[in-house]
Amino acid sequence: MSRIKKYFLDQAMLRAKIDEYLAQNFYTAGYSGVHIIQSGLGTRIHIYAERPALIIGRKGATIRRLQGVFQKVFGLENAQVTVSQPDNMELNARVQAFRVARSLEMGYHFRRVAMATLRRIIEAGAIGAEIVISGKLTNERAKFEKLQMGKVIKTGDIVDQYVDKAVSGAKLPQGVYGVRVIIVKQQASQPHIYEKGEDEIKNVIQSLREQVEEIKSEEGQEKLEEMMEEISEEKEVEEGGEIQAQNE
Repeated sequence: MSRIKKYFLDQAMLRAKIDEYLAQNFYTAGYSGVHIIQSGLGTRIHIYAERPALIIGRKGATIRRLQGVFQKVFGLENAQVTVSQPDNMELNARVQAFRVARSLEMGYHFRRVAMATLRRIIEAGAIGAEIVISGKLTNERAKFEKLQMGKVIKTGDIVDQYVDKAVSGAKLPQGVYGVRVIIVKQQASQPHIYEKGEDEIKNVIQSLREQVEEIKSEEGQEKLEEMMEEISEEKEVEEGGEIQAQNE
């Protein structure tokens, strides 16, 4: 495996580990996702959650502990953590899955919880939604209940772009209940080519600026030089193999 592939694989594994850690430890806060930006000045970690106050903690105590965990456990230098709510929580599958799980743990009936959640999702603008709850729902024998509302798309390229999925678990006296939520966003029924909004354009520009600043930094320059050397070495090896094959 080349150094470039190994670098990107390590980054993906790191993000997956951080995401799993936050999902397990901030389940009650309605954790929905994390965005990580690494640069020469340090690492910025933006956490999205339904209830940011539970992650920030009293006088910022919890968020300071998180910074220590990111630096000592995950090896992130100069970690700066910020927390906010996602743009539209009703269309965030992970937030809704955690909501359903918490409601089940509070003792609400699973069908009532699922139908109320589906109505909220459709009213928020989704064209379809599905909730699957599995476990010992009515007796000692485990089964699952699937409830749908609207149009639920499960195949095709649209699923990768406009369908949000999430799973969660609820711990009850009868055992663990599994919860799966699928939300089909409104863009799935519209043409694939559409004009970006002003906020989307600003986000893209900001992301590009951050990438440029990262490349300009000393650490970014070193990484870029290493990647160029790796590409050059791989190209030389491929050309050498082609010449040898022609001679044979």
